[in-house]
Parts: sequence; structure tokens; C-alpha cells
Amino acid sequence: MKLQGQIVDIQNKRIYKGEITIEHGKIVSIEAKDHKVNHYILPGFVDAHIHIESSMLVPSEFARLAVTHGTVATVSDPHEIANVLGVKGVEFMIENGKQTPFKFNFGAPSCVPATRFESAGVLIDSEAINNLMANPDIKYLAEMMNYPGVLFDDDEVLKKIAWAKHHNKPIDGHAPGLRGEKLTKYIDAGISTDHECFTYEEGLEKLQKGMKVLIREGSAAKNFEALIDLLPEHFESMMFCSDDKHPDDLMLHHINQLCSRSVNKGMDVFKVLQVACVNPVKHYKLNVGLLNVGDAADCIVVEDLIHFKTLQTYIDGQLVYDTGKSKIETVPFEILNNFNCSKKEVSDFRLESHAKNIRVIEALEGQLVTNEIRAAALIQDGNLVSNIDTDILKMAVVNRYQNEKPTIAFIKNFYLKEGAIASSVGHDSHNIIAVGTSDEAICKAVNLIIEHKGGICAVSDAEAYIVPLPVAGIMSEKSGDKVGFAYAKLDAMAKQLGSTLHAPFMTLSFMALLVIPSLKLSDKGLFNADSFNFVSLEL
Repeated sequence: MKLQGQIVDIQNKRIYKGEITIEHGKIVSIEAKDHKVNHYILPGFVDAHIHIESSMLVPSEFARLAVTHGTVATVSDPHEIANVLGVKGVEFMIENGKQTPFKFNFGAPSCVPATRFESAGVLIDSEAINNLMANPDIKYLAEMMNYPGVLFDDDEVLKKIAWAKHHNKPIDGHAPGLRGEKLTKYIDAGISTDHECFTYEEGLEKLQKGMKVLIREGSAAKNFEALIDLLPEHFESMMFCSDDKHPDDLMLHHINQLCSRSVNKGMDVFKVLQVACVNPVKHYKLNVGLLNVGDAADCIVVEDLIHFKTLQTYIDGQLVYDTGKSKIETVPFEILNNFNCSKKEVSDFRLESHAKNIRVIEALEGQLVTNEIRAAALIQDGNLVSNIDTDILKMAVVNRYQNEKPTIAFIKNFYLKEGAIASSVGHDSHNIIAVGTSDEAICKAVNLIIEHKGGICAVSDAEAYIVPLPVAGIMSEKSGDKVGFAYAKLDAMAKQLGSTLHAPFMTLSFMALLVIPSLKLSDKGLFNADSFNFVSLEL
């Protein structure tokens, strides 16, 4: 097979008319050759850090959408399903991904559960990490979110890091806001990347201390604008990633959009493509071709180097996307889950209180971090309730693995005026998380999730709509297109209920993630990630 076009040689920073010959999935020759084809041929894009589960799609369905945007590979942390199903869940992701040509590169989840202050479905200890790291399908130790464990020399954390070093595999980081001597100790432990930088200064310090910094632009967390000006000088030490990307977003764009935005800011296209295509392959030693003779034929044809609209995607020389049609097939699989709680009563969400003021989680648009603020309590009949006028709304987390009483907190910036939204995608333990305008609405939404043993939903007095997620309670068994359209409909309903957030369900899913500052809610209580302990709701 031969491909003709404008060949983009990233390493030598040149573009020339040429012809690529592919045999048995490999590039056997690249020759300069005059022709009339004006499209560009370049290496495929790599998402350097993503949780496939956050697309609500199994890997095979994720692949069907990703190749339409020129993505040929991902560096994928399966800790979402691992928190629900353990090593069995990781094995499911690997095997499902193998049914496609797409190059998934899974890591061993380092923090299952993320902390001891929440209830997950399982525990993955250091011995299990050793077993996973010995598997050639496991490429790295996934993000070490328990950075306090690293800083305070937690024995189990250090053992996990030691096993990664023993197997000579990279160690991913997760240290939002970590600076100074603490950052130095974290890096000295052997941790090589971070995708959690949310300021230019933080990113610069981590780069200067030898870390690889990932520019993240997901459905909720968006750090592109804060970090992109680091790229021109530090392009050899940066990568692009999504971290978490909902299906409606994945239908529209992926890493190609970050390339387009970078070039539109006037950045050198070769530096941008080094970040998007080359650096992840080299850092993680991926079996992904970079458009060299002898490489796997993992390449894409794009319309131009401004918008990066993908016309064709090839993986191992196989045409997997061609002008509007993904050629990756749907594959059958067994549905696995771990969902064991019973339906709740409205009274379960009642919170007796006489407090005048309460601690409140302030959600921030485009960020996973939150603020802790204080607000006046609204009490009706002795019950602490949502205050729609001030946008101080009741929030609940419900243990999905066993029957326990819900925990209650309050949150600002969801701006719901009626009803409630709920989800069993609640990072990282994936308990049920809900926010609403009344106890009745919250209970209705939570019970809809329990009835379907997983999903995301919105309810009002008049209607209820759910996108079921029966695979581990976090992924659909349906095609990417169907899930994308269903999610878009649900997102629209949440906004009709009043939410002004760009991605209310994605934001909601991170409000139980205790390793991200400052104030979060787990199934065990209200938690301050700065002091790393539980705090009282009432003041």
C-alpha cells in the first residue's frame, strides 16, 4: 500500500511531497516524490493521560470515536473500574481493548482506594501492584494521587513505587498545587509526570525540576490556557491529555483540537506535534509508530495544519477511519458490576440541625479543585435544607457497595432551580453522588440510579431521565454515538433545571474526590484535602 501527501517530518522540522510504502503493517520506505495530493500525513495523536471509563464507553467503543479525530493510542489509567472491581476490572479493560486495532496502553492503578477516608469496592495492595507490573500489557504505574503518602513515607505507597522501579516502568504523578521542598521530595521518589498543574508558575517549577508536565483539557478540568505558554520553550517535556472526557465531547474532538488551538496561538507546528505525537511515545516507550522507516504504520491524513481535520487514520497499516466513517467494529463482552445497596427513603436525606452557619463546597468552573466557603444555614422544621435563592444546595453521597446512611454536605455554583441530578460516576470510589433542590428530588434521583445499578440522571417534578451505566456502574454497553446523544440530552435537561456549569455531571463526579483540594464529600463524611481530615458541616 502507498500513501501520498505532504509528509510532516517532525524530528527534522520539514514538510515535503512524498510517498510512504506500507507492507505488513510497517513503513518500508518514505521517498520524496512530486504529486498533486495536498493533504498532510503525520504520526497519529496520543492522549498521554486518560481514564477511558470517564467517556462512559468501554475501550472498544471509545476507540471507534477516537480514531475519527486522528487519535491512534492512549496512555490509560483504569483506576475508575479498579475501584469498583479491582484487578478483574483492569483485565476487562485490557481484553476489551485488544479486540480493536487501537493502541491502548494501560497502567497499574496505584491508589485503590484513593484514600482510607472513603469506601471503594476493593483494595489493590502493593503485592497486587507487583503482579500487575509484571504483566507486559501494563506499561506504567498510574497516577500516584496519594501524594501525602509519598511525603510522609507511607510504607505501602513506597512499596508500590519500588515495584514500578523494579519492573523498570514509569511512574505517573498527581500533585495539584504541590510546590517547593514537598514537590522536590515527591519527584525524588521517582515520579516523572504531572497532569494536575493549574497555574503557569506551578507548571514551570515542575518542568524546571525535571517533571514532564501534561496540558490537560477535559470535559471539566481545563488547564490549556493556564499552561500553553510553557510549550514554546519546554515542548520536549510536555504532552497533551484529556484526563476525563465525556462522550458528547469525544464525538466532536480530541487531541486534534488542542493542536489547532495551539497553532492558532501562533505556536510552531513542529513543537505542537512533538507534544501531541512524539513525547508520549518516547516517555512511555509505546509501540506506536512515529512516521519513520521500520515503524508501525500508525499515521493520519489531515486536511491542513491549522484545523487538523482528520480524513484518514491508519493503525498498523490498517485503515480504521475514512472520511466520516469509523471502521472499528462493535465487539461483544460480558457485563460486570458491583452494586449492592437498597433504595433510600426521603427521611434518609434529612439532616437535623440548629446551626446558624455551615461549611460549603464551592465548585469552580473548569477546575477539579474547590474552595471552602461559609454560608447561612436554612432550616425548615429542624431540617437543614437547600437554599435555592442563595444557591446553597444540599448534596449527598451514598455508599453503593453496602447499605449505609447517606452523608450530607452543601455545595454552591450548580444553580439548580428545581429537581436534582445524580450519578454513580463519583471519582474515585464511584459511590452515588447527588445534588438537588429538595430532599424529595435528591431521593428520587438516587433511587433511579440504584434501580438501574448505575447511571447518570436528572429529575424534576414532571419527569426523570437516566443514561444507564450497567458496566461497573460507570460505563454503558451501548455504542459511542448512542451514549453521546443520550448524554447530550441529559446535559441539556440539567441546564433546563438551572445549572450554568459547562459540564454539570463531570463537575459533580469530582466532588467526592478527596485527593483534590479543598473541600469534598465522601460516603464517610465532609473532608478537607488540605489538612487531610474530616471536618464538621456545622459552624
